[in-house]
Amino acid sequence: MSDSQRILDAVRRLVRLLRVSDRAAQSRLGISGAQLFVLSELGKTPGLSLNELAARTRTDQSSVSVVVTRLFDAGLLSRDRDDRDARRLILHLTAKGRTLIENAPRSVTERMLEVFDGMSLADRKRFADEFEGMVAKIGVAEEGAAPMLFEDDPGQVGIALLGKKSVPRK
Repeated sequence: MSDSQRILDAVRRLVRLLRVSDRAAQSRLGISGAQLFVLSELGKTPGLSLNELAARTRTDQSSVSVVVTRLFDAGLLSRDRDDRDARRLILHLTAKGRTLIENAPRSVTERMLEVFDGMSLADRKRFADEFEGMVAKIGVAEEGAAPMLFEDDPGQVGIALLGKKSVPRK
């Protein structure tokens, strides 16, 4: 088996694992894999601000905000004013959110980050540089911050390979 085939097979297996785990979370728990990851992070460190949660999930504030809004609407977390700074909102799991994560498997994203964090600094930098370069060479057309895994706008479909940003779903 060639190195190129090994890489492509590994990417296929990872994408399949992400897709299957996202579907399993949706059917078993009623939430996406990204939502499970956010709830898990809040379970580990209660009382985070949106910016702190974005840092913990290694994404940007606008992407995690979409997930937080969905979790708030589902009654799985609350947003409260910080007693020390009324301008600051802090996030907490509700009883329903705590019960959900107590019975949930670890998210694939959480397991991936554990693997990345276990790499040496040099290996992690090399992997990040190579992977980022590969994605750029393939021609991903999206600009700006990447959304959390499987949390794309459900009304849009990315057409990166055709050089179009997105088209409405019919």
